[in-house]
Amino acid sequence: MNNEYRLYIYAFLSRVMSDIPDRRFINDLKNNESLLEIIGEETKEWILSTDNEAIYDQLNTDFTSMFILNTQPVESFVLDAKNETLVGLQNPVMAFYFTHGFEVNMDQTEIMAPDHLGIELAFMQTLVYRNEEEPQLDFLDQHIFPWVVPYMMGMKSMADTPFYRDLCDFIVEFLTADYAYLTERRTNG
Repeated sequence: MNNEYRLYIYAFLSRVMSDIPDRRFINDLKNNESLLEIIGEETKEWILSTDNEAIYDQLNTDFTSMFILNTQPVESFVLDAKNETLVGLQNPVMAFYFTHGFEVNMDQTEIMAPDHLGIELAFMQTLVYRNEEEPQLDFLDQHIFPWVVPYMMGMKSMADTPFYRDLCDFIVEFLTADYAYLTERRTNG
């Protein structure tokens, strides 16, 4: 796995988990068959054979149902039954960001939790861009793996569209492969 691919995938996943796909995103998907193949064959067939407005409506409904109404992709919500978001450096994710020079301006986003999966994936993208492998592995180990893999496995059953069903599998597969890649690089120096 090369860093350019990893950078692209983390950016893509951060975008997908941050908000409902807009019409431009859907159009970009239709024009990127190689990305559709990576996500999944069922997604590729569905995206390429379905009208853009129907895709937009169905993805909007699915995203809202899965990631806003039923449960939010927020580490502290998933790991702590209190459904509280710790603010500032009380939040272990914010402390990790701070330690590694990642500034999250919560005023610039509609996402209200610094440990939202969209932001955590953007942080991984930043670490990949900076070529900081040790913090990447530590962040995967301490913050992403404990909740994202089981979360996505559970969310797959809630998905009504091929895109989100395949995306849940893809996220688990990609994170697992990335973790193995970083672990091997650490081991082999």
